[in-house]
Amino acid sequence: MPFVRVGDIKLCYELAGSGPRLLKIWGTGGDLRRQRTEFDRRLAERFTVLAFDQRGMGRSGKPAHDYSMADYADDAAGLMAALGWDSAAVLGYSFGGMVAQELALRHASRVTRLVLMSTSAGGAGGISFPMHELAALDDATRVRRFLELADARRTPQWQAAHATLWQGMVDDGLAALRLADEDPAARDGARRQMEARRHHDTWDRLPALALPVSVFAGRHDAIAAPDVQRRLAQRIAGASHREFEGGHLFFVQDSTAAPAIVEALGG
Repeated sequence: MPFVRVGDIKLCYELAGSGPRLLKIWGTGGDLRRQRTEFDRRLAERFTVLAFDQRGMGRSGKPAHDYSMADYADDAAGLMAALGWDSAAVLGYSFGGMVAQELALRHASRVTRLVLMSTSAGGAGGISFPMHELAALDDATRVRRFLELADARRTPQWQAAHATLWQGMVDDGLAALRLADEDPAARDGARRQMEARRHHDTWDRLPALALPVSVFAGRHDAIAAPDVQRRLAQRIAGASHREFEGGHLFFVQDSTAAPAIVEALGG
């Protein structure tokens, strides 16, 4: 995958598909080395998709200092500029949705429309689950807790009734952590990402957004609770809001989600 220098770091990125330009900003621990999903393929059928490893993640640079949400937004804008993208639709998921809000507020001319999934405004609008609180847990416990939060239906009773499926999900989560451990700086990068996330707050600035915005949520998401996402949409004039059957990853759980997301992005 190619790299480009943006400010103080090199960002690893990829381009896929053809059609209108779409910048995809992914969530906590996002890494381009992970296997593509059917959702990724659906996007590439309708858009030219630009995705990247954010600072501290994957194969992008991992500067040894604190990161801010403004840093992440400026990285995204800088990547667009380096590739000659004056503007694009932006899809932000989870932590990436927080970054996408900052991007649209700090670099308004670069964002033509904004789709936010499984995310929050922070501050008075309500926060997503404080993931930094899981950092002290051992890897297996942390993965299990994340999976439980990602879909509130995964109770101990559900886990016992779906033991093979549950164990496979845990194993996949542990494999993702091992992938990150190939770089000795990755754990520090993840910690710095969590600290930046902890201070995310766009609530007071959101009314300044003047572009098409859609907020999509999963009904069973205990990371970005549905009511928090509803308030996020209500804070932005003209923003739409819709809930789907599923949790934090509703867009791969509910088959009706992908077409709605593509439509909202202008595809």
